[in-house]
Amino acid sequence: MDLRSDQSLRRAVSDVNIEINKFQKDQDPVPTMNEVEKVECRCCGLNEDCTPDYIKYVRDSHCSHWVCGLCSEVVKERLARVPISTMEEAVCAHAEICQKFNSTTRLNPKLSLAWTMRDIAKKKSQQRVPTDSKKSSASKIARTSSCFAKIDLE
Repeated sequence: MDLRSDQSLRRAVSDVNIEINKFQKDQDPVPTMNEVEKVECRCCGLNEDCTPDYIKYVRDSHCSHWVCGLCSEVVKERLARVPISTMEEAVCAHAEICQKFNSTTRLNPKLSLAWTMRDIAKKKSQQRVPTDSKKSSASKIARTSSCFAKIDLE
């Protein structure tokens, strides 16, 4: 009796497995999770792990360039400030700024400060170029008397 019950149990398990396999074949396959991909920002070079759907969304909205969230906000701000520019121009302009920053300021902040001060001085000297030497001397402000008020206490 033990042998018969063991065989019928095996047959029942085997029948159940067959039915389960039939049921699974009839069902739609379980959707798989999107795999995560590493992607690099076109502007600043930041690497992020994103899903392919998100990467496609960002590229579609930024002229096939992938940009991180921070750079995306800067590009949007530039578009709002300069409405004539296109998305492509805004992304490329920001990428150029980031590339300049990464190649100078990040590598040597003191040298970058010196270059910035030189540029400021150059702009100021161009603004002060006199057209006529007489006009430049007449427009100078000079102190003719003391800055302190004189108070007589007598």
